[in-house]
Amino acid sequence: MRTRIKICGLTREADIVAAVEAGADAVGFVFHPASKRCLSLERAVQLRREVPAFVDVVALFVNAEPQVVHAVVDRVQPDLLQFHGDESPATCRQSGRRYLRAFRVGAPGIDTPEGLAEYCKAYDDAAGWLYDSYSTGYGGSGLTFDHRLLSEVQAGAASRPLILSGGLKPESVAQAVCAVRPWAVDVSSGVEIEPGIKSVRRMQAFVAAVREAQA
Repeated sequence: MRTRIKICGLTREADIVAAVEAGADAVGFVFHPASKRCLSLERAVQLRREVPAFVDVVALFVNAEPQVVHAVVDRVQPDLLQFHGDESPATCRQSGRRYLRAFRVGAPGIDTPEGLAEYCKAYDDAAGWLYDSYSTGYGGSGLTFDHRLLSEVQAGAASRPLILSGGLKPESVAQAVCAVRPWAVDVSSGVEIEPGIKSVRRMQAFVAAVREAQA
C-alpha cells in the first residue's frame, strides 16, 4: 500500500507547485482565522487554480459557522472538508460533502486508547480519521503524541482510513510510518520556514522519507 501525503497550510503559489512536484497527493487550505496560515476566500480561489488534476484540495475548518463552510464549498470547490475543532457528526455532515474528521489525541476524554476509539465511532461515515496532537491552537503546533493511543482504533473492524499528523518532520516521519502504517500522513509546520511559508527542500525530504519507509 502506498502511503498518501498531504501538505497543509499552503499560502503561496510557488509552494503549491513545489509540493505537487515533490509528490504530494493533497494540499490543505486553512480557513481558521486564529491561524497564521488562514486564507481569505479570494486568496483561496486564486491558489486553487494552481492545483492540477489528481491532486486533492482539502479545506480545513475549526468550529466555523455554516455560512463560512458553504461559501468555501461554493467558491473554492474543495475535494474534501476537514473538521479540526469540536464539530459534531451532524455539523460535519450538513454540507453533504466528503469530509475528514480530525481528533486531537490527548484531549480530555480521548486520552486513552479505549476513549479515543469510542469517540471516533460517531463519525463512521468520514472519508478518513485524522489524528493530531492536542494543543490549544488546533493543529500546526509541531507537537507529537504517543502513537500507542491508536491501538484500539487500528484494531477496530469499522475503523476509517487512518491519517497520521502531529509533529511529523522529514527526520521522524519514516519511523512513524513504519510504526503506525497509516493510510496517509499530514504535515504542516514540519516542512516550514515560518508559519505558512514552506521549504522546498523540507517538502522534498519529507516525501522522500515516506517513500523510503514504504520500501
